[in-house]
Amino acid sequence: MESVGWVCPVLPNWVLFSLVLPILIIWEMVWKGVALWRAGRNRQLAWFICLFIFNTLGILPIIYILGFSKKKE
Repeated sequence: MESVGWVCPVLPNWVLFSLVLPILIIWEMVWKGVALWRAGRNRQLAWFICLFIFNTLGILPIIYILGFSKKKE
């Protein structure tokens, strides 16, 4: 089996690991933190567990925040 030497065919390895990956990690942490905080305050255990377990690059937390968390009165 032959090793290719690169991870992504579009971006060089240094761009992928030094720029893109940290941005995606921060993006996920921010959305997940806000969604977990709201699910905890709203006592929605099922949402809290799903948000805690699954890493979806912010997609599931955004869906929860915009569609399923309780609105402030």
